[in-house]
Amino acid sequence: MSGLVLVTGGRSGIGAATGRAVAAAGMRPLLCDIAAFEPEAADVWRIPFDVSDEVVVAHEVGAIEAALGPITGLVNAAGILGRMAPPHKLRMSDWDREIAIDLRGTYVMCREVGSRMAERGAGAIVNIASIVSLASAPVHGYGPAKAAVANLTMTLAAEWGGRGVRVNAVSPGFTRTPALQRGLDAGVMEEERLAGLSALRRLVEPEEIGRSVAWLLSDAASAITGINLAVDAGFLCGVTWQAYGGLRGNG
Repeated sequence: MSGLVLVTGGRSGIGAATGRAVAAAGMRPLLCDIAAFEPEAADVWRIPFDVSDEVVVAHEVGAIEAALGPITGLVNAAGILGRMAPPHKLRMSDWDREIAIDLRGTYVMCREVGSRMAERGAGAIVNIASIVSLASAPVHGYGPAKAAVANLTMTLAAEWGGRGVRVNAVSPGFTRTPALQRGLDAGVMEEERLAGLSALRRLVEPEEIGRSVAWLLSDAASAITGINLAVDAGFLCGVTWQAYGGLRGNG
């Protein structure tokens, strides 16, 4: 696939890494975000917009296509991490915000851009879910939102497949983003423990997520749609070994 790839949440972390990977794969990234970009940033849509606001999204997507041509690829990387609190302490305002950005925002972007792709008969979408879409975690807003993103991905893949649009998801494991680094620095999470639970004994780098996304967008994945690809350094296959004494050593 060639052409214009719109990446939400493109200012940092997985979104920014995806932009670099998309460019390296010969596609043209256009990064957007709710926050302003640095003045020297290139390949960005400089009007900030909230992906959960369908009116704003419709206006900005229309403006992008009027200025730069059809969007042939979409990456929904905009999102926020969930608050780790038991249900009776998780404020409903926080729960609503996580659902609004992580789920509603993904749907709004898919609806606006994917419908245009379907009318043209071609396109590829990659939604960023999470390994918590495949397992449980103490994030009672973020977890259900990401699980719903995985389901939404399959639903839209079936909806638009006959019109030439592929829809897939990537579920990152614990990835060395600025958000995760803040959690490590605050002592909320421990890098050594997270790495030790993964089969590859390490965290995931944002560039590894970006390359996976770029591959799913590309013609190399032309027969793939409706999947939820875990890119997690083997966390999901390694974590259950804790019930049996942990992963074996390297010897």
